Amino acid sequence: MPETRMPRPRPDTLAVHAGREDLTGLGVHVPPIDLSTTNPVPDVDAGGASYDNLASGGRPQPGDTLVYQRLWNPTVARAEDAVAALEGCEEAVAFGSGMAAVTACLIAAVSAGTPHVVAVRPLYGGTDHVLDHGLLGTTVTWTTADAIAAAITPQTGLVVVETPANPTLELLDLDDVVRQAGAVPVLVDNTFATPVLQQPRRHGAALVMHSATKYLAGHGDVIAGVVATTPEWARRLRAVRALTGGLVHPLSAYLLHRGLQTLPVRVRAQQASAQVIAEHLAGHPAVAQVHYPGLPSQDPQGLLGRQLAGPGAMVAFAVRGGYAAAAAAVSRTRLITHAVSLGGVDSLIQHPASLTHRPVAESARPHADVLRLSVGLEAVADLVADLDQALDQALDQGADQARDAAASASSR
Repeated sequence: MPETRMPRPRPDTLAVHAGREDLTGLGVHVPPIDLSTTNPVPDVDAGGASYDNLASGGRPQPGDTLVYQRLWNPTVARAEDAVAALEGCEEAVAFGSGMAAVTACLIAAVSAGTPHVVAVRPLYGGTDHVLDHGLLGTTVTWTTADAIAAAITPQTGLVVVETPANPTLELLDLDDVVRQAGAVPVLVDNTFATPVLQQPRRHGAALVMHSATKYLAGHGDVIAGVVATTPEWARRLRAVRALTGGLVHPLSAYLLHRGLQTLPVRVRAQQASAQVIAEHLAGHPAVAQVHYPGLPSQDPQGLLGRQLAGPGAMVAFAVRGGYAAAAAAVSRTRLITHAVSLGGVDSLIQHPASLTHRPVAESARPHADVLRLSVGLEAVADLVADLDQALDQALDQGADQARDAAASASSR
């Protein structure tokens, strides 16, 4: 009988099985962790040939020795293959952090003689800072989503965007971004959406970057970054990683790979709670504005269902009373942890202008009244109750301050 062709696995199946194709042949059920920093070299000539191939970003060939962990590691490679499969890309390259991943992309562009970057704000504060600083030899033109084409020059090596954007969740039409970019590669930070909700490669993006610290690993115990991309770009990025040492430790790669198995389940559950919380906050007297793509009028381009499978699990909101009220509210949550980062199983809240986006130019920094909430897996009623008590206290404090100010003014 002819062999039956299996359809391409769906994301939930890929999350569980991708990067594990060799395990049966190894006689194991879970991926082994290869911690070797160095590997035996059979002879000088073979070792030298292997080194040349891997140090220039190649993949191991039959008969190659892996030489050294900075050049290749099997545990890391399995995690990379899994992320690539989820993103619908041919390959992926993992790094020691999301910023190391961004750095490698910028170095690759600069080394190719195209140091100019066109970027659309908002971006993650670290990405914004490294672009604005020019530390890596890049120059940047900040522009709006509808003016990307006009900002491109012969020296442009990358167009950098993030959607949903950090921290206020603006959405960009990736088909339009790629159309405007033309021959210039587009790098999309897909950290907020994850491949469960959005696959930028399907819209023409050349590079899909994640701070894998966040949703991909998902448990607050891994620092890692990854770029899913084409074979050509993957080779360039591996060469940068080999030269700069921006590698991820095998144990972190193992935990990242394990975290991917529950990624779809986590994201969908967190998203369901985020929708409830966003709708609740929209009616709270202490909240001036809620930023969440799942609310009415916050997806004017109709990207939900076309580009995004859902609005995600991040919520941003502005607190009435400005910075003082926002600072009071964020400091008074009891269940939700006041901390940076996002995408883990527990809920986190923070003040972007003071923390993650502190290095951003003042003119582009998030407003001082904005808080960013990463919704976890707790019972949504408990999260709502915690937000209510924190916001109610902030509202009461604001009323007390207003009364004190009025009393002081009347006594003059």
